[in-house]
Amino acid sequence: MAALPVYRWRLAPDGYATYRQLRARGLRPGGQGVAAQMERPRRQRGPLVAYLYLIDQAKPVRPMTPAKWAALAKANTARRTCPECRRDAGYVIPTSLGMCVTCAFPEEQRAA
Repeated sequence: MAALPVYRWRLAPDGYATYRQLRARGLRPGGQGVAAQMERPRRQRGPLVAYLYLIDQAKPVRPMTPAKWAALAKANTARRTCPECRRDAGYVIPTSLGMCVTCAFPEEQRAA
């Protein structure tokens, strides 16, 4: 097993990109493994690591199908629906509350 090449932060040669950089170009790793890594030293902890992929082996991002769009819309609707009052809150329900603000703090809503 060969070791990965390690580059200093922001000094990777051309032809490599992080996952986010690939996404910004409309690409995905496409099954390839990590080709190299960048490391940024930190004082108190271990180095910050970013994995790099080869741009020439990357594939285009798969387009969203109508079924995927429908599933995403359904999931977002579920995140906005309060489990207590079953209404669309108009915002994503905070996981810390587990319900809409109106149901979580009913006495404050009556006072306002």
